[in-house]
Amino acid sequence: MAPERIDTSRPHPARIYDYLLGGKDNYPVDEAAAEQILALTPTARTAVRANRLFMQRAVRWLAAEAGIRQFLDIGTGIPTEPNLHQIVQGIAPESRVVYADNDPVVLSHARALLRSTREGRTAYLHADAREPQKILQSPELRETLDLSQPVALSLIALLHFVPDEAGPYDLVRSFVDALPSGSYLVLTHGFSNEEQDQLSEVQTVYRSGGISVQGRSRAEVARFFEGLELVDPGIVTAHRWHPEPGEPLTDAKDAEVMVHAGLARKP
Repeated sequence: MAPERIDTSRPHPARIYDYLLGGKDNYPVDEAAAEQILALTPTARTAVRANRLFMQRAVRWLAAEAGIRQFLDIGTGIPTEPNLHQIVQGIAPESRVVYADNDPVVLSHARALLRSTREGRTAYLHADAREPQKILQSPELRETLDLSQPVALSLIALLHFVPDEAGPYDLVRSFVDALPSGSYLVLTHGFSNEEQDQLSEVQTVYRSGGISVQGRSRAEVARFFEGLELVDPGIVTAHRWHPEPGEPLTDAKDAEVMVHAGLARKP
């Protein structure tokens, strides 16, 4: 994986997310954008924490309850422990994980994503989610995952950065159609303007940095799961999907979390 120049003149969603999680892999331009978002939406840190905790619970469920041993995580973001592979390989050491992201900062941390168990395997692909065939046909994926066996497709906090004109529903369908019966789709998505008025101001912050962002309603998010079998309790605010006893944020209000979450099986 050849190094790629990191553009520190414009914010990047992965680095803003890292800052909101309390990470250090971001730049002043990302910090400035994140602080603008926090000024508009003081609960933004609650939202990203709830999103991260949902991911951890969802992939634990997939590994422990659904018996999934292959994972494709698109829009990986900057590694924050525990990473997806650490969670699933802690349950099933033979699990295989492919990560994909288009931020050079994530690429620079790829070694952290490649620390697999001896029995399993991980791979990292520097690619854009808007190019599904490049990801699906990549040697990194083909040498790591067996697409004749079930795969869990993870699209965490990604799709609100894909506006309608970029065809987000077709994008998801391209990935899901390539996976066999018994595979799963797990995703989170920011609330729509109708549900959170301040999101329109947050959108302005992102767009000023050249980042497209679009909130969607629960009904709009449900369209991503068409033809799939939603796992109970369906599409809910992230912190309400199988919360664990004593976990932080279980008492948070939906308006503080602002993230739809769901998990579904391909029949």
